[in-house]
Amino acid sequence: MVDAVKNFWAQQAWVQGRWQRDVLLSVGSDGRWSGVETDVAAPAGAAVLAGPVLPGLVNGHSHAFQRAIAGLSERSGGSHDDFWSWRARMYSAALRITPGQLEAIAAFLYAELLRSGYTQVCEFHYLHNDPDGRPYADPLEMSLALVRAAQQVGIGLTLLPTLYMRSGFAAQGLRQDQRRFAGTTQAVLDIADAIAPLALDGRVNAGVALHSLRAVHADALRDIDAATRGRGLALHIHIAEQMQEVDDCLKQHGERPVAWLLANAQVDARWNLVHATQTTPVELRGVQRAGAAIVLCPSTEANLGDGIFDLGAYAAVGGRWSIGSDSHVTRSWVEELRLLEYSQRLHALQRNIAARSTGVDSSAAALFNAALDGGAAATALPLAGIAVGQRADLQVLDATAPALLGIPADRLLDALVFSSPQARVREVFVAGAPVVVDGRLRCLGSGADPWLGLASGFSAAMTALWGTGIQA
Repeated sequence: MVDAVKNFWAQQAWVQGRWQRDVLLSVGSDGRWSGVETDVAAPAGAAVLAGPVLPGLVNGHSHAFQRAIAGLSERSGGSHDDFWSWRARMYSAALRITPGQLEAIAAFLYAELLRSGYTQVCEFHYLHNDPDGRPYADPLEMSLALVRAAQQVGIGLTLLPTLYMRSGFAAQGLRQDQRRFAGTTQAVLDIADAIAPLALDGRVNAGVALHSLRAVHADALRDIDAATRGRGLALHIHIAEQMQEVDDCLKQHGERPVAWLLANAQVDARWNLVHATQTTPVELRGVQRAGAAIVLCPSTEANLGDGIFDLGAYAAVGGRWSIGSDSHVTRSWVEELRLLEYSQRLHALQRNIAARSTGVDSSAAALFNAALDGGAAATALPLAGIAVGQRADLQVLDATAPALLGIPADRLLDALVFSSPQARVREVFVAGAPVVVDGRLRCLGSGADPWLGLASGFSAAMTALWGTGIQA
């Protein structure tokens, strides 16, 4: 908790979707913004923020354990290499990682995310069982490793215990190499309920996830849908990421995945559809009409060869979306937004797709504002930016960085997103508390920078996993 009311002053801050000048920000004892005033001189006693201020962003989709294979799956295993062959390599990490290794890898990852300006991460978590596929004595063993990792560095965490029941649409159960993922509807709901009391300054909460339509039975999907309704829980699902998934769904159900979901579940604002890469304009309009959101992971979707999401069609109808780093081949929201826009340009052979699709003049503003709004949907938390009642998360940019040097004040976000290498984030605050100061982790008020310790723990976990080489 922050003490009483704390005041900050910024010469320039992103408020109500645009840059505003001379902004006084007040944080209440609940860690939320209690006051936001523009065109105000810095009052005595206010902490002056040392650069342009943006709200913190939500990372709407993370598999923390996959940080352990970032950069290690980039060699071809033969004449054909796609999502499904990558998945086999990913399983080599999933089947070996221990709770201690998961905590070390997640803590290092979450520190990286914090230092890039993410302040909350949605952890799509399906590693429930031990390496032999047996339940741990404590069903929360792996979940608590992630919670401890987040609390260690100070990032917010939305844990999404994930239901994973079968290997494909026509399968009755999981394959042997998926044994750690097995769960039941009650088990994932129990994990979500157990996480609720662990909140720290409103930083930790839980939702629920369904791995995918191919991985859950239809009746279980409906049970989860019903159980989460009215409980204030975000509900996530991988969907329509690959054409094979679409083809398999057509064969099993006679409908494409998104169309089937819209027809068979009470899709509403709780729902967050991850990827939705292979969708039609009609399906995208249906998602928007239902009030659901899509979670886009451009760097992972590009890395895995998923395809290009139709941002132009979705943005044109006012579709809601957030950004995620998924497999963590990059840990930068700037790179995610840049790649999202550039993929649209390469496909359409035009420029500024996000801007023109939304009727604004800045692609960077259109992208950032959408990601900010969608992040609140992904977490079911008040994380929609610098406004009264929202959680007091912010990132302070280094205006002297080469990408921003000499840039007019009203074009700073444009340069941040579209001029690389990106500008450094100097400070990060979560719920009004500093967690990054001058680029160094502060970790919930501690004066020491734990980066070297986190890096050492990460390196030790990587050595334990891969010291004898990569085994697919």
